[in-house]
Amino acid sequence: MIRLAVRVPREHAELVLAELLAFAPGGLEERDVGDDVEYVLYGAEGELPSLGDVRAAVGGLLVDVSAAELPDDWGQDWRAFHRPLDVPGLRVRPPWEEPLEGALDVVIDPGQAFGTGLHPSTRLTLELLASLEPAGALADWGCGSGILAIAAAKLGWSPVLACDVQPESVEATRTGAAANGVRVEVSRCDVRQGGPFAPTVLANLIRPLLLQVAEVLDPVPERLVVSGLTLDEVDEVLAAFARHGLREASRREGDGWAAVELLHSPA
Repeated sequence: MIRLAVRVPREHAELVLAELLAFAPGGLEERDVGDDVEYVLYGAEGELPSLGDVRAAVGGLLVDVSAAELPDDWGQDWRAFHRPLDVPGLRVRPPWEEPLEGALDVVIDPGQAFGTGLHPSTRLTLELLASLEPAGALADWGCGSGILAIAAAKLGWSPVLACDVQPESVEATRTGAAANGVRVEVSRCDVRQGGPFAPTVLANLIRPLLLQVAEVLDPVPERLVVSGLTLDEVDEVLAAFARHGLREASRREGDGWAAVELLHSPA
């Protein structure tokens, strides 16, 4: 197994992440390293290059790249990385962890690429989602491994629609929904051109994608939860959606990230 790490200054992280996602449709790890962000991809030998430590061009920038072969016992270390995530009334966990008594149980098998919701943006979105009263249909744009869509179905939203541009994400969400005994209608979509409509939409994306979503948003949902934003990005993104009459109703912040609930209130 190869571990490939790309380290980039924080101010350029979004640009590099957008490029890397083309090579990591299942997702990747994101780590804060001082003033830098490190993105980590895992793959079998032959899937990722074993480069050693080099400087490489990604997204038009020179970044530090390191690749290393992982030891045979890496699987146990990898399992230790994926821990349960608890928000009020809900636990998201990998299959080898135990359910939490009294909490709705969402089981996500992370494989070697998909995460189980430990990134702050996912956790904050789940906190917002768990605080809402389920009210009919919900759509998850950019569903990844399906954590948010599956959690929404467990919480009582119905129907739940999910979409992602990557076929691996579509398949992972379908598999995860079946394993959790819930129904999620999953399709492929490019969120830059819109996604399946529902009165409530979750968009746990990154700033450039959210700004593109704001440009094409039609029709406008009654509620939109945006996340994947660092604190210094929130105002710009909220201003873009305010043009559609979407105003902040609540937010969650933590570890330098934010998730914001917007409600439609046309002037």
